[in-house]
Amino acid sequence: MPELPEVETTRAGLAPHLEGRRVTAAVLRRPDLRWPIPEAIEQVLPGQRIETVRRRAKYLLLDTAVGSALLHLGMSGSLRVLPADTPVRAHDHVDLALETGHGGVAQVLRFNDPRRFGCLLWQPSGETHTLLRGLGPEPLSEAFDGDHLFDLSRGRKAPVKTFLMDQAVVVGVGNIYAAEALFAARISPLRAAGKVSRERYAALADAVKAILGQAIVRGGTTLRDFISPDGAPGYFEQELSAYGRGGAPCPRCGRALKQASIGQRATVWCGHCQR
Repeated sequence: MPELPEVETTRAGLAPHLEGRRVTAAVLRRPDLRWPIPEAIEQVLPGQRIETVRRRAKYLLLDTAVGSALLHLGMSGSLRVLPADTPVRAHDHVDLALETGHGGVAQVLRFNDPRRFGCLLWQPSGETHTLLRGLGPEPLSEAFDGDHLFDLSRGRKAPVKTFLMDQAVVVGVGNIYAAEALFAARISPLRAAGKVSRERYAALADAVKAILGQAIVRGGTTLRDFISPDGAPGYFEQELSAYGRGGAPCPRCGRALKQASIGQRATVWCGHCQR
């Protein structure tokens, strides 16, 4: 599943092509993805100008004066800006037609989603969609730091990796980047969240920010289906220290990395370096 860096890469790639342009029509080739696509996408969005393309957690929002189209890529979704006459492929479920730009070529924003775990929903202006309520701070914001993690973790018995992936604690830190941040901070993913000190949480928050920042610069992580809007893969996979490397030598000490399942997610760590 695309994680925050992949979604941010998609946002940055789409924004120059969408911001300031009007949606002229919505073509739905099926009525639903993970959930039914609301009528507002066909009835309210056309005619509106996209003011900004922003990200909240792993969701993309196309903001207009009357509301926002809310998109999630799910397990395998992708968004591409294409000439309107580009042949439709399998799983091209939605086209948002765009007003003709300076180049004079009609274009569409095309949503392809083979597994249909993604979504296209609507958030009226002045409201917060139920999917966005109760979310924690953005990991790259000033609101996210070691004190925030320490304060929320008191009394928590769940493993710190599960705690870090809780979207009510901090958004957008999925399995890949949680594993990498815990490795960088030398914290065992098995340790109870409430047993991690304030000092170590400060190191963990710094690691989350650094690793997500590096991944965004490199275009995300190419795993399974992710490609950016220009069709290019992400390259951060080449730099992973822990995720997906169970049994391989630890980059620090050379001992074999351990692997287990935590919360039904594969978890890799070094039993010597991470405590």
